[in-house]
Amino acid sequence: MATRQHGRIVETPTEARQAEPGPSVLALLTASTGLAILILGIIWFVFFGSGRAGA
Repeated sequence: MATRQHGRIVETPTEARQAEPGPSVLALLTASTGLAILILGIIWFVFFGSGRAGA
């Protein structure tokens, strides 16, 4: 547990590294993953989905 010494908060290295990812982290991860899937889908459709190749 964090303690206060000489007016400063002192934590162990493990305590200092701990964090709670908030909803903004989840939203960022979801949005970036969705955007990556969308972009890859568009690229796939442009190169392989037109149906004009090979004939």
